[in-house]
Amino acid sequence: MKQKKILIITYYWPPSGGPGVQRWLKFVKYLPDFGWKPTVFIPENPSYPIIDKTLAREVSADLEIIKTKIWEPYQIAEFFGKDNKKFKAGQFDVGKNQSWKSKISIWVRGNFFIPDARVFWVKPSVKFLKKYLKENRFDAFVTTGPPHSVHLIGLELKKEFPDLKWLADFRDPWTEISYYKHLKLSRSSDKKHRDLEQKVFENADLTLATSFTDAENFRKKGANAFCVTNGFDLEMGERESGRDGEDETLSKFTLSYIGVLEQLRNPELLWKVLDEIIGENEEFKKNFQLKFVGRIDARILEKIENSALENSVKNLGYLSHSEANAEMRNSDLLLITNFPDETSKGIIPGKIFEYLATGNQILSFGPKDADVKKILDETHAGKHFFYDDFTALKSFILEKFNDWKKGNLAEKTRNTGRFSRKNLTQKLAEILNSLIG
Repeated sequence: MKQKKILIITYYWPPSGGPGVQRWLKFVKYLPDFGWKPTVFIPENPSYPIIDKTLAREVSADLEIIKTKIWEPYQIAEFFGKDNKKFKAGQFDVGKNQSWKSKISIWVRGNFFIPDARVFWVKPSVKFLKKYLKENRFDAFVTTGPPHSVHLIGLELKKEFPDLKWLADFRDPWTEISYYKHLKLSRSSDKKHRDLEQKVFENADLTLATSFTDAENFRKKGANAFCVTNGFDLEMGERESGRDGEDETLSKFTLSYIGVLEQLRNPELLWKVLDEIIGENEEFKKNFQLKFVGRIDARILEKIENSALENSVKNLGYLSHSEANAEMRNSDLLLITNFPDETSKGIIPGKIFEYLATGNQILSFGPKDADVKKILDETHAGKHFFYDDFTALKSFILEKFNDWKKGNLAEKTRNTGRFSRKNLTQKLAEILNSLIG
């Protein structure tokens, strides 16, 4: 059977680290197993917020990668303050933590760079790809955002090649993302964002969402939307009995957060609960460890380190993907956070699936009735809390601590195989096959 060809247009690709690169890195890895030959189009000189060179090992030597140059205005933002480097990762200060420089930078970002600061990659990419697609036959192409400016490339290519099937992949929503309301948008800028989003929904042959709720919301806006969640590689769950390596973590009841934690998803309730437990329970204080792996906002760290948690914190900073996975396994509870807004209930952070692969229990924060809660309930992998569940949260942590002391903390999760990257790629391939007929 002749392989079908698909072009993936993405900003994030190794050596980029962080969650943005994982989804299509894995799809590209497994698509050939299901009859699809991928080609990847990326920026030649991107300004990635996080670098992880180890991910390059997962890129096949046979994969065709094409590139064009990009100009990104982050030097302008950084002129107003070093904290604005966080813009590259879609983060910024909020509330009382905002300086006047930060406020100006956020206003400029929201109103001058629509939909985002990678918009200057659109024109050169369209020019390059129009020529490339005329010279090379493809059955379908994918745009994946954020950055959602990548979808504008898709809009222009669809005009030029109306018979070429376009799949618009939204790893996060566009105007429904929680930080959207913090962008200080003018009425006209807000309209531009929403109009562009609508054009993508109406013109893409298929829109992919990473959560059940997002797919439903996209359909309400006219998109032909399907949900294909993120997932985990099966080998992530393969480990020897016991813990990995020699570490003081192994002798302590360890709650770990892996990834990027910014102010908008800061679980302040958790820090208050832990602070109270440490003040009341000397045994917990002696045996508890709060471990961070990744990029934690400096103001969050500062507040924690000036509390009763000060001597319980272990901050490892950013580690490679494989090292971070080892730290997940070497934990007792794994923390995941989401924006508290109701509009964010459809966000399923990618790391939850890697958490599931470890078999460890998960402590989740986010809006009520979130998609994350549905996954945790179905897999028996942990518990989801809203940001005001103080008493219930305290009871849960103490319950898990007591289980840890007895040596029976581990609980076997169920029905996680459907979230393997290979099974999800098979689902994607089936959707693509139905799309091209």
